[in-house]
Amino acid sequence: MDATIVTVRPFGSTQPFTLDLATVYGQFCHVPDRRHRRGVRYPLAVLLTIALWAKLTGASQVRAIAEWARERQDELAAHFGLAHARMPHPTTWSRVLASAVAAEALDAALAPLLVPPVSADIPPRASTQIALDGKTLRGTIPAGTSQGVHLLSAYDVATGVVRTHEPVTTKENEIVAAPRLLKRLDLRGVIVSGDAMFAQRSLSVQVVEDGGDYCWIAKENQPTLLDDLKLLFSPVVLPVAKGFSPIPLDFTVVEQHDKGHGRREYRRLTTSSLLAGYSDWPYLAQAFEVVRITWQGRTISREERYGITSAPRSTASANRLLAVVRGHWQIENGLHYRRDVTLGEDASQVRMGQAPHILACLNNAVCGLAARAGMDNLAALQRSLAAAIDRILFRR
Repeated sequence: MDATIVTVRPFGSTQPFTLDLATVYGQFCHVPDRRHRRGVRYPLAVLLTIALWAKLTGASQVRAIAEWARERQDELAAHFGLAHARMPHPTTWSRVLASAVAAEALDAALAPLLVPPVSADIPPRASTQIALDGKTLRGTIPAGTSQGVHLLSAYDVATGVVRTHEPVTTKENEIVAAPRLLKRLDLRGVIVSGDAMFAQRSLSVQVVEDGGDYCWIAKENQPTLLDDLKLLFSPVVLPVAKGFSPIPLDFTVVEQHDKGHGRREYRRLTTSSLLAGYSDWPYLAQAFEVVRITWQGRTISREERYGITSAPRSTASANRLLAVVRGHWQIENGLHYRRDVTLGEDASQVRMGQAPHILACLNNAVCGLAARAGMDNLAALQRSLAAAIDRILFRR
């Protein structure tokens, strides 16, 4: 295919977005084709490249991808050097995505486009944050059941890229899938954040012994730990008996004030290392309490949460922990929301074989490419790329 580089500057953006379309095709050439050679009319690398291009231009569903390709079939055939200027039927697209490609191979091919090359230097401790969270593809939930295709993702908060993801089967939950997912990651210099579901002793041991640190929110699923945290940060001051000194406290407090979207928010994070010598939780170094107060009109809400981390104060200060707690939810705004709404993942009705998983991989790639370039408005980027790619295809 022709070597083509697309550079656009979406409306409202202060920086350009550049994508080498030939490199995308070259990466997909490394994906093994699991179809029987007899009867194959469309090379797998060509179909995957067209699917990603279509998604980058706003065609989210399989039928939309098929229609996008059909409308440009003459130009695409000339661009890729195909013998016949005809694109597959939507049913063929579904069948190819369902059985022709393995999700692991697709992720491996996409990784060089998204993840920077690994440095030989060991990064500083807890300098990189990986957020764990899962998402069910709503359109894959069969009638009468509560779970369809469910993927647990490891999201790099700084770059906005999904490092890897792991399918969660119907007979397990994210706690079972998390150890498999983390085994595929180099955790040196990483602090892994997760909600209360991941506050498990075995997972904490695995993270630390593999070279990383954990930061978990604690809730009622760990009642003893939660009681210890509430007692530690209780405002009640216990009386001191004669002849004894009060317990020395090591609390460190940071505060943040935010204003926007019609509301004001106040956050206060308090850290302490006192539980490190008291609790039997593995590798516990610090505990923290987060208080969040929100004013929206005349409505005031208050929320208190508690958490633990294996990162010591010398590595993770109170300011750093507050950034980790807030940064964890970027996986919702920067990944899951974009996949659900902008890329229409929840509206997809594709259920055949591996197709939902493959489409999720492509959606992760679209979100990752936009995030690495610092693009906040994915929809605006798609509109710009739609015009730019058409200019390339129709310039002949």
